[in-house]
Amino acid sequence: MGSEELADNIFRIAQTDAKLKRDNVDNEYTANSVHYEVGREVRESIKRLGGTMPEDLPAPDKSLKELEKESDREKILW
Repeated sequence: MGSEELADNIFRIAQTDAKLKRDNVDNEYTANSVHYEVGREVRESIKRLGGTMPEDLPAPDKSLKELEKESDREKILW
């Protein structure tokens, strides 16, 4: 994940956490609704500002599993 996608995710997480606390959400159904709503608003903001939508960002060359396997192999060799 690149810096743009990471920043989008951190912003979404921080805003969701703040809204859950501010609204004193105490049940799973409402929490899921808040997560969905905040995510929708963040996506709309990205779109309105002309940013790249998350699904249009470039994918990494290697998956996390591939990187972990390489790391494990290197540890064995050392």
